[in-house]
Amino acid sequence: MPLFLATLTASISKRSDDIRTRLNLAFAFAKGFNPPSAKSPSSGTVLAAMTITEKILARAAGRQSVSPGDVVFAKVDKVMMHDVSGPGVIKVFSEWEKKGLKLDKIWNADRVWVTEDHFVPAADRVSAENIITLSNFTKKYGIKKHFKYGLGQYGICHTLSHEEAMVLPGEVYVGGDSHTNTTGAMGAFAAGLGHTDVAYVLMNGEIWFKVPETMMFKVEGNKPDHIMAKDIILKVIGEIGTDGANYKTMQFAGDVVKKLSMEERLTLTNMTTEAGAKNGIIEPDETTYAYLRERTDAQYSPVHSDDNVQYSETFTIEIEKMEPTIAKPFSPGNISVARELQGTELDKAYIGSCTGAKLDDLRAAAKILKGKKVKIRTEVLPAAQSIYMKAMKEGLVEIFMEAGAIVGPPTCGACCGAHMGVLGKGEICISTTNRNFPGRMGHVESQTYLASPVVVAASAITGRITDPRDVKN
Repeated sequence: MPLFLATLTASISKRSDDIRTRLNLAFAFAKGFNPPSAKSPSSGTVLAAMTITEKILARAAGRQSVSPGDVVFAKVDKVMMHDVSGPGVIKVFSEWEKKGLKLDKIWNADRVWVTEDHFVPAADRVSAENIITLSNFTKKYGIKKHFKYGLGQYGICHTLSHEEAMVLPGEVYVGGDSHTNTTGAMGAFAAGLGHTDVAYVLMNGEIWFKVPETMMFKVEGNKPDHIMAKDIILKVIGEIGTDGANYKTMQFAGDVVKKLSMEERLTLTNMTTEAGAKNGIIEPDETTYAYLRERTDAQYSPVHSDDNVQYSETFTIEIEKMEPTIAKPFSPGNISVARELQGTELDKAYIGSCTGAKLDDLRAAAKILKGKKVKIRTEVLPAAQSIYMKAMKEGLVEIFMEAGAIVGPPTCGACCGAHMGVLGKGEICISTTNRNFPGRMGHVESQTYLASPVVVAASAITGRITDPRDVKN
């Protein structure tokens, strides 16, 4: 029997806080960590400078300070599930109930939110049944924030997290998806968890974390129009590798980052997952606050790094030297630049996903496609219903359709190779998505190149990988 289940079974008859402590310690010991001291530093202790991630975790753990490597029990502010992770979490609940654990209510239904995004519109019978299972769970536990497709606002979870202001600066946010890191651009600690950990948070409202080291990435210079955040993060991953930030924080700063829109910042943190990071984060500023004022009047407590903090590593990216960047099959770290791949024949162009179909992404692609015709099958799937509507009002949808592209509903479907445009054997696609492993978007013998919306749009026009500077507006 797995350690965490053995611990849970042995603890059922004890107090709930004893169950919580034992289960969390079981997880920690299983990973080879030592539990942190329960004592806070004395009032006379000189506290070390902390990063934004360390400050958020310290506050959530009720401690004055933390250091990389500490294991803390952090209170969670928000938790998310979707139509793939949700049924897995529900299965864990079922297994725990079979062990005799009473699960009549969850920690805080108002702090839980759910969306349907991966297999919607329902791709098959199993997908439809998973959505029913998810709906029954939210009804049972009184979870009101359930974004359902075909019933108003819905979309990809990592897009709704900011589009609906579900997560705020300074918060600890966890979700049942590896790209939960995305929302760190809001100045929150955002990290993905597995089914068992999400289930545990639903029960107790807290979870353990090992405090990660922080890597700093400063992006400096004057950004050319043809360079987007996708180019920046692909370059970073190419330089440090897909394991270059394993269980570390990737923090972004610099003049370029300060000038990026909120949505472009979210592209940076989204793909920290592809470098192995525990979380990605950007300190909140007026851009963040203005974005939130348009969406919520909720109160929050932002956090900032200390001025004299020491980072484990610091990298500087000079953006003026950058070129449109592409990740070749079969890794986000296998990078090149568009001009070196020019002429590579393509079968499909895809503009979609949490990292490539926000409103700014659609605007950038439409600027390239306006008045042009695509030469290969081109799909555009906005990341949320609200973004779809804004794109319609701005005339972007008309531009896409006049160019010959198909515009579809918000879904993760093609990105994860599930439905709504999967690739067949031997097909080659250029995509705004975030992963290009073998079989990621369909057949194991298909190929996917990852690029920014402007590179994908330019390539759709020519039918070959194309530098956007070579397409005349």
